[in-house]
Amino acid sequence: MGDIANIILVGIMALLGGIPSICMFVSIPVILAGKISRKIKYGSSLYD
Repeated sequence: MGDIANIILVGIMALLGGIPSICMFVSIPVILAGKISRKIKYGSSLYD
């Protein structure tokens, strides 16, 4: 019984750690692409 609880706990911890990591892995390139395209199109700063 204890082994099943450990497996479930590890699975929940993997989800709680993995979901934010995936979000950052996807959102950072999207943000950078938007900033670069805005820099090319409008000449605005990359830091805004």
